[in-house]
Amino acid sequence: MLHAQQSDSLKTKNIEEVVVIGYGKQKKSDVTGSITSVTAKDFNGGATTAGQLIQGKTPGVQIVSNSGAPGAGTAIRVRGTSSLNGNNSPLIVIDGVPQDFVGVNGISDPLSLVNPNDIESFDILKDASATAIYGNRASNGVILITTKKGSAGKFKVNFSSVASVSTKMGEVDVLSADEFRSFVNAHASDAYKAKLGNANTNWQDLIYQEAWGTDNNVAFSGGIKSLPYRLSIGYNEQNGIVRTNSFKRTAVGLNLNPKFLDNHLSVNVNAKGTFTDNRFVDGGVIKSATYFDPTQPIYSGNNKYGGYYEWLLNGDLNVNANSNPLGIIHGIRDISSAWRGLGNIQLDYKFHFLPELHFNVNAGYDYTKSEGQKNTSALYKPGFNDKGSNNYYSMEKKNKLLETYFNYVKSISAINTSVDLTAGYSYQDFRTIIPGAVTYKGVEPFETHNNDFETQNTLLSFYARGIFTIANRYVISASIRRDGSSRFFNGTRDNVWGNFPGASIAWKLNEESFLRDVSAISTLKLRAGWGKTGQQELPGLDGNRPNNYPAFAAYSPSNTGAYYQFGNQFYYMFRPTNYNPNLTWETTVSKNIGLDYGFMNNRISGSIDLFQKDTKDLLVYVTTAAGGLSNANWMNVGNMENKGIEASINLIPIKKENITWELNFNATHYKPIVTNLLDRTDDSFNIPIGGIEGGSGNTIQAHAVGYAPNSFWVYQQVYDSNGKALDGVFVDRNNDGKIDAFDKYYYKSTTPDAILGFSTKLKVKNWDFGLSARAVLGNYVYNNMASNSSLQSASTNEYLQNVYHTAPVNGFAVPQYFSDTFVENASFLRLDNLNIGYNFGEIFSKGSNLRVYGMAQNVFVITKYSGVDPEVFGGIDNGYYQMPRVYSVGFNFQF
Repeated sequence: MLHAQQSDSLKTKNIEEVVVIGYGKQKKSDVTGSITSVTAKDFNGGATTAGQLIQGKTPGVQIVSNSGAPGAGTAIRVRGTSSLNGNNSPLIVIDGVPQDFVGVNGISDPLSLVNPNDIESFDILKDASATAIYGNRASNGVILITTKKGSAGKFKVNFSSVASVSTKMGEVDVLSADEFRSFVNAHASDAYKAKLGNANTNWQDLIYQEAWGTDNNVAFSGGIKSLPYRLSIGYNEQNGIVRTNSFKRTAVGLNLNPKFLDNHLSVNVNAKGTFTDNRFVDGGVIKSATYFDPTQPIYSGNNKYGGYYEWLLNGDLNVNANSNPLGIIHGIRDISSAWRGLGNIQLDYKFHFLPELHFNVNAGYDYTKSEGQKNTSALYKPGFNDKGSNNYYSMEKKNKLLETYFNYVKSISAINTSVDLTAGYSYQDFRTIIPGAVTYKGVEPFETHNNDFETQNTLLSFYARGIFTIANRYVISASIRRDGSSRFFNGTRDNVWGNFPGASIAWKLNEESFLRDVSAISTLKLRAGWGKTGQQELPGLDGNRPNNYPAFAAYSPSNTGAYYQFGNQFYYMFRPTNYNPNLTWETTVSKNIGLDYGFMNNRISGSIDLFQKDTKDLLVYVTTAAGGLSNANWMNVGNMENKGIEASINLIPIKKENITWELNFNATHYKPIVTNLLDRTDDSFNIPIGGIEGGSGNTIQAHAVGYAPNSFWVYQQVYDSNGKALDGVFVDRNNDGKIDAFDKYYYKSTTPDAILGFSTKLKVKNWDFGLSARAVLGNYVYNNMASNSSLQSASTNEYLQNVYHTAPVNGFAVPQYFSDTFVENASFLRLDNLNIGYNFGEIFSKGSNLRVYGMAQNVFVITKYSGVDPEVFGGIDNGYYQMPRVYSVGFNFQF
């Protein structure tokens, strides 16, 4: 990102910036697609993963933390969803290297392997006219990440250090010990009343801690003759707010940018290495701390089960009962380590005999290796029956990239037109190797092995683009990409190749004669675009095993335990894998109309976009007719439509020598609707999703025609005249005199009505102040913690289980999992970041700089949701690891 005016850093402002687009750069004023860019100066402070840097900073982009655990990362959605079962994440390109969509065993989020401190800017391509150049992986948008580079000049050192303390936001609102005693005494038999203890234990308080963290980074930059360089080293250590949970990352980055052959050959070398250590906390800890009987003591008074109190039945462990959460924490040690090396070398040659023509070669390699083990001690309940266990696993990913393209840029004065032509070829290969995990136990079978797994996916692509700028007023852009993917190989090449075109135009009204002399108008540009993009990403077969051959008939070894007997011997067998030879791309056609504006020398600027995305041939895993290899398969069925509007406004109310005040506000609304599913099905057909805790195989959401994806599929609760829910009484919606699945209805969804973002920065002399906030309105969450609580918790399976605070009020005899009373409005306003700093300037020597600051993250949340945190990815709250509240102090020193 190049700036003509350094005081403005948010790249959505029209200040003759150069923004990164697919396979090139373009002046911001000439961009015809919907692209938003954010630079390092506007990143959120305190981010430990890349996605957190731009959370709430740009319209049309929703970033939700997967969990409050350190290193957990984020889920990113650009303009909502385009797929039902396919991947909805955007394609991420780091320094010209497209990333895969496959996770890493032992890593919560692969992007956590990238040091946020090395990132210079994000360029977010949102509409298909901008993303079509990336073809079959661009239906959900494209995010181009550019890392920091060196520059010729004096040697510079930049050192930053942050120390932080994280605390919990709150606790799940369950009954206290005294309240639980009253609950049991009111609703249980004498036998269960006798199980009550005399303690007053807050189990949630026992599993949480104040967690410290530190993030330290040093960067060396400058130029040795004609060799600009930047070398960075970073170390991040963060303990989780749940005891024993931790994340450590060591990162090294090197960027070299020399020029040769009289500046005709530009070389860009990027190399990044990352090592992470993780200690995970078992997923059942939070649920156990929520439900474990608060009247029981922490310790049992003897040495069994680590000395912790556990529920017993006839002198042995009650396997149906909740485990003591501290026994889980101390009884399970789940650790992993991961190494990642990501590097590429990009050569750009400007022909001596034709300097307008460039030839670009980009070769990259992305290697990741992870390994981990989960040790369950025989001394504690989780490993007692197995007499302990150890599980060892590992994984490797080897991704290769080779891209070449020609770029011709020429201004033709005779017709007052500039031409920018690009044509290229891309090869990318993804290889995943997962050795079979080994588990050792203290009981038979003492040793079990999973099958080794190895797979490969290859993409071949040809692409071209032309950009024509006429009289500096009219811009026409068109691109096409032809992608070939091995993923849809079925023995023939019928479904292997796909074409993905895009086109857009822009009219710079402010350059017209009737507006050119209006000094109040800095920018006024109309944009319109159309494009077609693809989707080929399917969920893994299980864990992080890519589903690379869903269309090809093949055989695979049977899993452990699935043997065939010949005589007295049992043998592994090869069995046919499920496949669909007709499977092909999911395609999305996108239309966009936009307006970019700027007034008063861009002191007021922003954009407005209207968009529509129509997806067909949805990749969906659905039940199939009898006669195949399985009762379900991947198919291309149905269509989906998504219409929306997004807008942003940037204001600089004050811009003086000693005081500057900047404001940014953005808003997004979109409404996805499923318009078609399986042919020859009636109106009642849907695809159940959203598994919940309670019962066996229960789901609470569904995809259905005419409704938003992930709509809650529930019964309509009936209430008495006082507003109290009636136990097991629901509305007979089809008036057939009985209550069954045909009376369920689609009630709300996880799709919000509006997403809002706000940030401000104020500088007064050497002081600076900033904050950023987000609001999400009209989204709903299913409170599974509440639905799993009922009067039954006081009298079932020979143990006592605490309940959500609404259980005594509702008075449900048994859990009513499908009542719409548990679908709660989860709208919220969250103050994400609040910071204040002081810049001491050249305190030590000329050219040096020292800034110290204090910061708070996740400062407060305003919501009506009864759970701890309303922002739950997926919309089902069941023991969610809450986002921590973080307090930090730090400094940046440069000399």
